[in-house]
Amino acid sequence: MADQDTVPATDDGITPAGNPADGEMKVVFTPSGKRGSFPTGTTVLEAARALGVDLDSVCGGRGICGRCQCVLSEGDFSKFGIKSRPDHLSGVNDVEARYKSKRGMKDDRRLGCQSKLLGDVVVDIPEESQVHKQVVRKRAEVRNIEIDPVVRLCYVEVAEPDMHHPSGDLERVMTALNEQWGITGLERADLPVLQSLQKALREGEWKVTVAVRWDNKIVHIWPGFYDKAYGAAVDVGSTTMSVHLTDLQTGEVVASVGAMNPQIRFGEDLMSRVSYVMMNPGGDQELTQVVRETLGYLLSQASLEASVDVTDILEIVLVGNPIMHHLMLGIDPTELGWAPFALATNQPVRIRASELGLEGKTNPGARAYFLPCVAGHVGADAAAVVLSEGPQYREEMTLVVDVGTNAEIIYGNKDRLLACSSPTGPALEGAQISSGQRAAPGAIERVRIDKETLEPRFRVIGGDLWSDDPAFPESVKRTGVTGICGSGIIEVMAELYLAGVITQDGIIDGSMAAKTDRIVAEGRTYSYVLHRGEPEIRVTQADVRAIQLAKAALYAGAQLLIDKIGKPPERVVLAGAFGSHIDTKYAMILGLIPDCPLDKVASVGNAAGTGARIALLNVKSRDEIRETITRIEKIETAVEPRFQEHFVDAMAIPNKSAPFPNLRKEVGLPEQKQAADGDGGGDDSRRRRRRRAH
Repeated sequence: MADQDTVPATDDGITPAGNPADGEMKVVFTPSGKRGSFPTGTTVLEAARALGVDLDSVCGGRGICGRCQCVLSEGDFSKFGIKSRPDHLSGVNDVEARYKSKRGMKDDRRLGCQSKLLGDVVVDIPEESQVHKQVVRKRAEVRNIEIDPVVRLCYVEVAEPDMHHPSGDLERVMTALNEQWGITGLERADLPVLQSLQKALREGEWKVTVAVRWDNKIVHIWPGFYDKAYGAAVDVGSTTMSVHLTDLQTGEVVASVGAMNPQIRFGEDLMSRVSYVMMNPGGDQELTQVVRETLGYLLSQASLEASVDVTDILEIVLVGNPIMHHLMLGIDPTELGWAPFALATNQPVRIRASELGLEGKTNPGARAYFLPCVAGHVGADAAAVVLSEGPQYREEMTLVVDVGTNAEIIYGNKDRLLACSSPTGPALEGAQISSGQRAAPGAIERVRIDKETLEPRFRVIGGDLWSDDPAFPESVKRTGVTGICGSGIIEVMAELYLAGVITQDGIIDGSMAAKTDRIVAEGRTYSYVLHRGEPEIRVTQADVRAIQLAKAALYAGAQLLIDKIGKPPERVVLAGAFGSHIDTKYAMILGLIPDCPLDKVASVGNAAGTGARIALLNVKSRDEIRETITRIEKIETAVEPRFQEHFVDAMAIPNKSAPFPNLRKEVGLPEQKQAADGDGGGDDSRRRRRRRAH
């Protein structure tokens, strides 16, 4: 059979057609364009492998897995010098017919491992039959994910024991992998593999499926043919944790589950958790234990939801900020609590999943891989965001903000990338807000306020109707109106500012109470009643301040990076679970992000989770991001003198000094005004001012 040595490539990388006089059949594969000549009787799969064509197979050409499906392109192809006819492939044999009857297959499809060359043919490889198939991302401007996972499945037929040729069962499995798949250099297997090996071989009658890692490690062995392999992409956030259970061979996310990070009870923000560790001997072990338990719970939930056996979970990729990284790995995070914020390591970490306390939650041979951290307060989650969004490949200046309890900010383009973190706190995610809650059914997520009447209308998660619709009460009967989530608090504050209820300095103007009974005094300050009922949902002065502090920290960090490069952003990306729900216009009205053309601002969802999924599905991406982060310049906001200056200006809505010209083209911002009561106080504060005047 022809191979790369006997069928040399031309200058353009395409192998030339063979010589029919030599008794060989020409074959051209599309869409790759690779071509060659092979002896009569060569299977399409064999020809594809010889030419390096991307044609999948788990069963090794035995007609079991059905992954090598292909389509004969019928017709005269003058540019190839080929007349491709159906009878130029062998007819459907018993193996192929059995597969079609049991598993189903389109009428125009053939199994490449059973179809033999009898004449010249043009063969098309459908996308789903390609080994390195693409997982299409929803947004066109983001590159797709090429599937090349760290673990692959190989079906082999193993020689039975022979007293005349003594060797161990494992050694004969390795020999079969070498002979049937060309896999060499295999290491000794882990103990769990050895413990189940002999039973699997005999139960499968010496036919087994072997899961092999890219570093030539045998992960697991199943009796007979097996084609299920899954991995988990895990985002360990300060406030929430998420697990995306993913089919390693198709890239499909079969289940996504999430939960609150249980460490919140030890402190809502990162520094308070580090303080807990410092003040409580063994506190780091407590924090590690609870976060690992939650990860195990989420893996179990995802497996249950997708009806996946836990032994089919062969790989886990984790991302998180440096403190979550350290605590998940059981590393004391104390050194991250003060300058110079030293990481234990900023290299990728690869360990057995069982070392994270995940026994019984994954395959015994599963590995866990933590992406590298960028620097002391810019973690593996930021690295994952860079991997997902690719600012390092772009010409335009791109600002990527992963909005969370600790916002991580990347700015630059293909020439230069900068990164910093900014302590926004949990307010943007609904915590520390009087009626705040995480994004869940019943939470207010969209708000509009009439500028004349100051009457609100809103929409809740899980419902499509606005609150002024007569059918709204019935539509939310199941969930109720339970609170307000991060995107809702952003919108209500921006709407109150546009309506003149909140001043540029962030004070709820008490004089507006003459216009509506929704503005009510609360001691020295005022609140706005968004929802009357049970529960009553108000926006308090303390809520406004909490959001101001959070958004000012985020803006100041971003502006600091912009100052360093000296060019304004041409594109802004809001990432994070919270970022996916923000209306970008309202984010800019509030001054959460620097000014930019609104059509160049996008919310992309959980980019850190997507980056983890890319690293799960494509082994080369791990080297790619490890190299990229070495070129990212880390800016430490704590020692930058201009951070405080930017922070003070950013407390104003949208900003005290930044003009926001792009925003003003789209939105009519109100004139600056002072609250009638100066400090926003109610009756008590007015009486105090009168006493001071006398």
